[in-house]
Amino acid sequence: MARNRNSAKQAGARFERIIADFLRDNLDDRIDRRVKAGAADKGDIANVRDSHNRRIVIEAKDYGGKLNLPQWTKEAHQEADNDDAHVGLVIAKRRGTTNPGKQWAIMEVEDLIKLLKGPSNDA
Repeated sequence: MARNRNSAKQAGARFERIIADFLRDNLDDRIDRRVKAGAADKGDIANVRDSHNRRIVIEAKDYGGKLNLPQWTKEAHQEADNDDAHVGLVIAKRRGTTNPGKQWAIMEVEDLIKLLKGPSNDA
């Protein structure tokens, strides 16, 4: 069955819910799906913070076709800017498993360095 716009939106919303619930259950009970904000979007998952209490924007992707890492990371970075967050990253659906802990976490190496550095090392 081919995806249409409505079925793609429903799949995306389900994926966001699964990821938000998994992160909430494993990290912080304040994590939840974020309300959509149009052009000023601040990511799909709200209240995610690193170990130094810096905001992280997560863009969740349940895609129907090919991976589009450049576009998705650009989108995550724009949404991180909109939220004045420390970093933006992508969680993408991994085909063949519904286990939320086995989905792909995608970021640029520079973002990984930002996450791993402590506050005193931030530029």
